[in-house]
Amino acid sequence: QVTLVESGGGLVQAGDSLRLSCVASGRGFSDYVGWFRQAPGKEREFVGRINPSGSVTFYADYLKNRFALSRDNAKGAVYLQMNDLTPADTAEYLCATGVTPGVYPLWGRGTMVTVSS
Repeated sequence: QVTLVESGGGLVQAGDSLRLSCVASGRGFSDYVGWFRQAPGKEREFVGRINPSGSVTFYADYLKNRFALSRDNAKGAVYLQMNDLTPADTAEYLCATGVTPGVYPLWGRGTMVTVSS
């Protein structure tokens, strides 16, 4: 059975950086991967996505170029580098994957990121 597992979350201070990982187990990992986040009491929102080869990425406008996606398909991993974090970035971060961009039938359980001021 294929699963996605996110890791790398934690408690950081404003201005810090974190790198989240999304690792697939159970099969090869070469589909589109999207990252989303959900802050407490708020709706889930799109963060960014990366294509199967890692050559194309797309981000939500509100991120203002602070986040960057990369992947290592040999390791079955996708990374979300987050820089200059602010308390507004506090959320559960989830990755998801699918063969069609924007359609993600498989989701991880998320990793919590808390940014203190």
